[in-house]
Amino acid sequence: MEYISKMLFWVANSLLIPDVILLLALFVRALILVGGTYNMYITKRKNDKAFDQLIKEGKTDELKQALPEKDNSLYVSYLRDILSRPVTGDYADFQLTKYEVEAEKDVSLSKMLSKLGPVLGLIGTLIAMSPALVGLSTGDIAGMAYNMQVVFATTVVGLVVSAVGLVTMQFKQRWYAKDVNNLDYVSRTLMEKEGQNGQA
Repeated sequence: MEYISKMLFWVANSLLIPDVILLLALFVRALILVGGTYNMYITKRKNDKAFDQLIKEGKTDELKQALPEKDNSLYVSYLRDILSRPVTGDYADFQLTKYEVEAEKDVSLSKMLSKLGPVLGLIGTLIAMSPALVGLSTGDIAGMAYNMQVVFATTVVGLVVSAVGLVTMQFKQRWYAKDVNNLDYVSRTLMEKEGQNGQA
């Protein structure tokens, strides 16, 4: 039993360095995500200001002219595609589903950070806690203090990564839900106009 316990202890301690490296990598990725989300917010705010009223009033021709020359977001590229060709019910559903898949792919990073951050932080905490307790029992205060620093650092970094993932996920899900609603409304408006032109 003692041999098995030592093996488990050795395996657990060997996971500390990979855990810390992963935490640092996720922390860097979280910082990049913050910058990307802020850029997305600025772009979305600009687009909403230009498009929302036109979409609400059903002015598809003016909306098409108001689109920027280059697509500055996923939403604009799908909006341009819907406005630039005759829209059928099947094609509209296909594009909306495709947009939702793309949106889910973007949000998945935030979901991963929100879940992996606490897990990796807890792993680092528990691994570093063991040698800290050993140092306390043997009177090695310096070793215990070092290991307690690792304990608190991994916990804090993991929680920060999780918080970034959770906050960005909430914002992005709300933004994408609004975009899907707008795309659906524009496609229905176009189909109604084409139906009226066909009857005329």
